[in-house]
Amino acid sequence: MPILVLLWLRRLEPPVKSGGDGRHIMKNKAWFAVIAGVFFIACAAFVPAGERVLHIYTWSDYFDPDVIAAFEDRYDCRVSIDYFDSNEAMYAKIKAGAGGYDLITPSSYMSAVMRKQDLLVPMDHSLLPNLVNMDRAFTALTEDPELAYSVPYTRTVSGVGYNRERLGEVVEKSWGIFARDDLSRRMTMLNDLRETIGAALKHLGYSLNTTNEEELEEAGKLLLGWKRNLAKFEVDEAKIGLGSGEFHVIHGYNGDVALIMEENEGIGFFVPEEGSSLASDDFVILKGAANPELSHAFINYMLDPEVALRNMEGIFYYMPNPAAVEMLDSGFRDSPAFALPDAVLAKCEVIRDLGADNALYVKIWDMVKAEE
Repeated sequence: MPILVLLWLRRLEPPVKSGGDGRHIMKNKAWFAVIAGVFFIACAAFVPAGERVLHIYTWSDYFDPDVIAAFEDRYDCRVSIDYFDSNEAMYAKIKAGAGGYDLITPSSYMSAVMRKQDLLVPMDHSLLPNLVNMDRAFTALTEDPELAYSVPYTRTVSGVGYNRERLGEVVEKSWGIFARDDLSRRMTMLNDLRETIGAALKHLGYSLNTTNEEELEEAGKLLLGWKRNLAKFEVDEAKIGLGSGEFHVIHGYNGDVALIMEENEGIGFFVPEEGSSLASDDFVILKGAANPELSHAFINYMLDPEVALRNMEGIFYYMPNPAAVEMLDSGFRDSPAFALPDAVLAKCEVIRDLGADNALYVKIWDMVKAEE
């Protein structure tokens, strides 16, 4: 049965674009997600006895397929990947009892929430010799600087991807772009409460970690105004829509937009002048994981500079691995949506776990989402 499925998938495989550097980038992410889902469902009942399967729950387009294939070959295993589009959606699924996952890649603040709720197992540093390749200046910014329960995977910054042909070179690089009535229903924002409320807070001159209820209420009212111009709150469909021309402006993660820019020269990106979020997406091992040693092996593999180099070239996200970054082609390294200037990063804040005050953000988000 799995062989028949594979043959069927091969016949339906859509065209891909091969870059000059040999990278192969899937052009239809939505198609791939649907077909991949069919494939994994069809194959689930046909895992050979004794085969090791590493189950990963992560963001879409977050691992280069060739890197995954090389890991499978080296460790004689199979990697199964499911996707989420927000930290909150992932967390809700895990809290609801979803099991079977080994590795997850939440943002650092969500890693802290999961650690405090005893959902994670400690990292065994004896199985992670490649930790020596980590940029410790970056890890110091995370919620777990000692890497006791989490290991940084990528550095992300949210910003604005836009259609340059429709907007030209944006004069005012501000979160205020979402107030433009002339772009009504052609814009999207992230379906992520901390990121999207954070954008409104930064526009108002407040910290995206504020616990001041008046500031949060003001941000909520601003978001309601922006919402009237939005097509939706979305992540994956927004990426596809920006590339196809369906959307002219999206609130997105820098690596996602960098990938679109590689395929479409008409796409631009900026981090708003008011500042934005700076995040670490971390590897964490879920308590009860069936393959903790294989999970450590995967993390250690991804920290190898040569592997990190290939992965960055495939997914367009910066990895805090100085040796790997140094090997990147200078043109790639200098992309405006990949390696961000220090002046831009200085205006960004790391999203923090606010403990009981997280509920203040949930309240505002529920109000925004409920408004028709």
